[in-house]
Amino acid sequence: MNKIDKTAIILIGFQNDYFHPEGILTGALEDSEGRAQMLSNTLELLEAIKDREDVLVISTPIQFTENYSELNEPTGILKTIKDTGAFCRGSSGSETIEQFEAYSEVITEVKGKRGLNAFSNTDLESILRSNDVDKVALAGVVTSICIDSTGRSAHEKGFEVTVLSDCTAGRTAFEQQFYCEQIFPLYAEVGVSKDLMMNSGVSA
Repeated sequence: MNKIDKTAIILIGFQNDYFHPEGILTGALEDSEGRAQMLSNTLELLEAIKDREDVLVISTPIQFTENYSELNEPTGILKTIKDTGAFCRGSSGSETIEQFEAYSEVITEVKGKRGLNAFSNTDLESILRSNDVDKVALAGVVTSICIDSTGRSAHEKGFEVTVLSDCTAGRTAFEQQFYCEQIFPLYAEVGVSKDLMMNSGVSA
């Protein structure tokens, strides 16, 4: 009997505060051209795999309460989020981008993410285990922060990790290239979405 090797595509940060022209943190992604291209590639990927049984698609949006009580003396990007009021639950900026609405029946949303790592404070790992997933492919933003943090955690939990270089974006083009060439290969494969589209995932 054939066994389905199941892969989960984990979508990170596809929210209005990063992607909408009026998003609070849109300017944090200086490589606007790269962001636009990775979004186009991600949508093409979702269209290609939407009917496949060997791929699970999971979105892990980050959202905070109005007073950001979840963040205790935050630093770095989390301090910026709190100071600017980004990703506040109930705000338009915290909502998933409208381009994903066409795939709402395909995408499973896992709530609870309030930090850099999509596994932290969420049911992501248990959902992956219950669906017999052993491989994860990461898409989204920001490459040097949430993508890297989630990828390392997935690797430590025993999942095979692929970072989709054409479906991720950093703050700058240099950052994206550096992480894909120098950092991610230390614990993950770096691939492109077309490889995932072509892989049937079925083995003898």
